[in-house]
Amino acid sequence: MSGGQAGDEQAEGVAEVLGLLNGFRAAKFLMVGCELGVFEVLAGSPGGLVVGELAERVGVSRRAGRICADALVAIGLLVREGDRYRNAPAARRLSGESGVDLRAFVRFTDLVSYPAWGGLAEALRSGPVNRITALSAEQQEAFSSGVEALNAGPAAALAASGHLAGRGALLDVGGGTGSWSAAAVRAHDGLRATVVEWPPVAELARRKVVGAGLGGRIDVVAGDVRVDPMPQGHDCCLLANVVHVFSPEDNARVLANVRRAVVAGARLLLVDYWTGPTGAEPAMAALMAGEFAVNSEDGDVYGVDDVVAWLGATGWRFLGREALAGAKSVVVAEAV
Repeated sequence: MSGGQAGDEQAEGVAEVLGLLNGFRAAKFLMVGCELGVFEVLAGSPGGLVVGELAERVGVSRRAGRICADALVAIGLLVREGDRYRNAPAARRLSGESGVDLRAFVRFTDLVSYPAWGGLAEALRSGPVNRITALSAEQQEAFSSGVEALNAGPAAALAASGHLAGRGALLDVGGGTGSWSAAAVRAHDGLRATVVEWPPVAELARRKVVGAGLGGRIDVVAGDVRVDPMPQGHDCCLLANVVHVFSPEDNARVLANVRRAVVAGARLLLVDYWTGPTGAEPAMAALMAGEFAVNSEDGDVYGVDDVVAWLGATGWRFLGREALAGAKSVVVAEAV
């Protein structure tokens, strides 16, 4: 290898590492852009704004406005033409202009996720410093709304997948704000749903369900999904983003508890970041393992082989795994 080639490889390695380290800086400018309302302000000004106008409308100094706007241009969320700034196409997901609105997930990331990741090393050594079961009311609202926003696409995809066609009663275990159940019952006229969640989230889910006008089709029950008896007689069951919260032992307990609440032949849908054989793909799943580790004592991602073993031991027959949306996939099983 020539000296020039060695130098090029060394430079590439440095650039790669520095690019990864700069990821948190880019993410924080995205969060601040949302907090200040940069994207909404520019959405209302299709011709763009000069930096002084933008700064005044979001309530910062001209210097601060320039720093933020130029950084957002650098990461592809704003476009600068001459002395005017406008939203780039991706910012439509951050301005309320699009059906896919990620602002709540950005707020969750800023208020809950970003601070927690500062304790990743400690979480890997001895467990999380802060747990999702100990969030403040503001953090819990941000967490639940953010997760709902992130999962709007997968929830719609699952509702349209055909797995719930002809079913009458859905048991939505760990169903968060009820958004997965809402997507399901809207897509299937004859379907009712019961959401089971731990008490603080169950109260939030009740408000969301009533606010959506679905109080007559979705019930909400508070409880510990591992041990508390669940409402009986359901012919389909959903666990979306539940498995990654628990240990293998607790996941087996949840699946056994759910099996007792459904009829034979009931369809089970397990939505999560299921990993491939290496555990390193999809990449999003490997990274999200860190998210779960900093927020939950046993948080982790699992592979299909793991879930097949749990299912076989708790009264379920594995039917397959299907891609859903993004890095999410669904494991499908049937009650035996």
